[in-house]
Amino acid sequence: QVQVMESGGGSVQTGGSLRLSCTASGFKYSTYSMGWVRQVLGKEREGIAAIDQLDATSYAESVKGRFIISQDNAKNTLYLQMNSLKPEDTGVYYCGVGYVPYAASMLRRAESPDFGHWGQGTQVNVSS
Repeated sequence: QVQVMESGGGSVQTGGSLRLSCTASGFKYSTYSMGWVRQVLGKEREGIAAIDQLDATSYAESVKGRFIISQDNAKNTLYLQMNSLKPEDTGVYYCGVGYVPYAASMLRRAESPDFGHWGQGTQVNVSS
C-alpha cells in the first residue's frame, strides 16, 4: 500500500521561504513520477511541480522561477523549496506519486484527485 506523508508547512510573510518535505513508500510499480499540488480556498486543485526518475522537472507558470522541486532517492524524500512566497500561495499542499514516466505528464494528470496516490496535505499560510 502506498503511503505518502508531507511535512514542513507553516506561516511566513510575503517574500519568505519554506521547504516542504515528503516521504513515500509502498510503490506498486517501478516507473513513477512524483509531484506537488495545492488546493487554494475557492479555486481548483492546481498541479504546481513534478519530477521524474531522470530528475526532469515540470512547473506550473504560477510558481516557475520561485519554487524548486527535488528528490533524494537515498532518503526516499521529495522536497519543494518555495521562495518569494506570495499571499496567493496560501493553501494546502499535497505530495503524491503517479505511475507515469515523465514529469510533464505527472504535472498535467496530478490535477485530478483520482490519479495517483496523495498524502493528507500540509498547510501553507503567507501573510501580507
